[in-house]
Amino acid sequence: MIIVSGWITVDPDARETYLKSCAGVVEQARAFAGCLDFALGADLVDAGRINVYERWESEEALAAFRSSGPEEGQTAMIRSAEVLRYRISGAGPA
Repeated sequence: MIIVSGWITVDPDARETYLKSCAGVVEQARAFAGCLDFALGADLVDAGRINVYERWESEEALAAFRSSGPEEGQTAMIRSAEVLRYRISGAGPA
């Protein structure tokens, strides 16, 4: 299993616009073969932060979906980011 997790920052005034522009990507990802979960969400305490969480069955599924990155307009809005990929060997109830 692969988990992609982290954050991006945008100008606080642009966060809702950025998130709305990502709705189609979230829908596409969730419908994509091998996607177990995909979410982008506004942070509760930082007005410019967007939290990123993805869960994939395999590296292959993630690579197939990642054939392209964010749209040019979205990329221009990003001020900073830290998003990492983790390989998970097992999981169970919390």
